[in-house]
Amino acid sequence: MAMERNNMTYAELAHFDDSLTRCTREPRFLERFCALFFASSDEVLQKFSQTDVQKQRRVLQASLYMVMLAAADSPKSAVHLAPLATLHSQAHLDIPPHLYDLWLDCLVQAVTECDHQWTPATETVWRSMMANGLAFMKARYHPQA
Repeated sequence: MAMERNNMTYAELAHFDDSLTRCTREPRFLERFCALFFASSDEVLQKFSQTDVQKQRRVLQASLYMVMLAAADSPKSAVHLAPLATLHSQAHLDIPPHLYDLWLDCLVQAVTECDHQWTPATETVWRSMMANGLAFMKARYHPQA
């Protein structure tokens, strides 16, 4: 299953890239996201209780760039996200699709708090950017029959 292109304009891609750059320069961005996500539900806390948080932050940062590459039509993005999707599937870490919605809400909240140039358009571009990557992850939850 390939990732679908989400048809973002160059201006939207640039807006996302600029926001992502500002967020990743903010030392508390990934830490804040993790705190929000782990506090979002007992299920999340249970699923991620044994997670190496430092490693998780590095994986998250890399994944955000992979999703941006996918939106820019890079064929390599699905190659990098596929193993991550498999790892999170029902057969492995068993991260159910509904948790991705919490994940996105927490990510957007962290962006809201850490991007000093945040606007409502920033939230829109982040949600749009993440849509295909999350759809890819959700579609890979159940093993292929």
